[in-house]
Amino acid sequence: MSTDADREDRVLERIEAFRRRRPRLLDTVVTLSHGAGGKASAALVDAVFVDAFRNAELEQLGDAAVVVATGERLAFSTDSYVVKPLQFPGGSIGHLAVHGTVNDLAVSGARPRWLSAAFVIEEGFEIARLREIVADMATAASGAGVDIVTGDTKVVGKGSADGLYISTAGVGVVPDGRRLGADLVRPGDRVVVSGTLGDHGMAVLLARGELALEADIASDTAPVHRMVEALLAAAPSTRWMRDATRGGVGTVCNELAQATGFAVVLDEEALPIRPQVLGACDLLGIDPLYVANEGKFVAVVAEDETDAALAALRGEAGGEDAAVVGEILAEPEGIVALRTAFGGSRIVDMLVGDPLPRIC
Repeated sequence: MSTDADREDRVLERIEAFRRRRPRLLDTVVTLSHGAGGKASAALVDAVFVDAFRNAELEQLGDAAVVVATGERLAFSTDSYVVKPLQFPGGSIGHLAVHGTVNDLAVSGARPRWLSAAFVIEEGFEIARLREIVADMATAASGAGVDIVTGDTKVVGKGSADGLYISTAGVGVVPDGRRLGADLVRPGDRVVVSGTLGDHGMAVLLARGELALEADIASDTAPVHRMVEALLAAAPSTRWMRDATRGGVGTVCNELAQATGFAVVLDEEALPIRPQVLGACDLLGIDPLYVANEGKFVAVVAEDETDAALAALRGEAGGEDAAVVGEILAEPEGIVALRTAFGGSRIVDMLVGDPLPRIC
């Protein structure tokens, strides 16, 4: 005869099995949720794109693919930028188009070298404004030490492109002997963030002017490759990295938990969040764990290298607020949990969509 404890165990097993299951695509049309980086995005990517293009590199679903060409390991990444408004406190779509791709390469262990840039421009877009955004791209590329070496331009009819869309692709070189991956993560490892969370998403949301809310918040858009190099030099056993863009740290940690099968346990009091960002999130009912960043990353480092990792990050521009925010545990499998400031805990699930659309 089964006991109440046995029945409870079976219920918990079914719940965990359900949570670990890959999202299924049930929609018949594409919605904004499919572009938000949460469960709906994962379902679309898995059921349409991965299913059609399936190969070993693509199935890693990393920020960049690491491929071998003439004996050299290269990281290759691509992304599109559709932010609204095009210019906001702390940056513009031009900065994002460079920093986003540079950062995808960097957290894949590569040293970024070359970018391509493609522009979809709406008829009637002012040339003077286009020059400003292209100048932002040039400044960002120079600051990141990369060259924009090829590109494309298309013009579409008025009302078809919200002014301007930019797509960039990038190539970087992965040094010999360097490898990062979820398969390297072990229980006992520490979760580190390179700086404050949620700055970019809240800056863009407030810049739209649709809310009766003002705050001194600027986007954190910036290249992270120098911080990455400093981290890897100081903590050579670093396991895994990901830049926390769409979906924020909460989504990144869920992807990590799903890839490893381990638990990611975060500490709410350790999360570095600026008071202005936290206040704006509280007023709007938004969890800052899901708010996007454009100049921060999450890393998993070995426990015995944690102090060295923090010291290295805090010594770099943009890393002054780096913090250890959690740890990897063997159980509960595939779960992200948050230890709250009140001494309790709660599950941090992956959202279906995103409370802040069009932020990158």
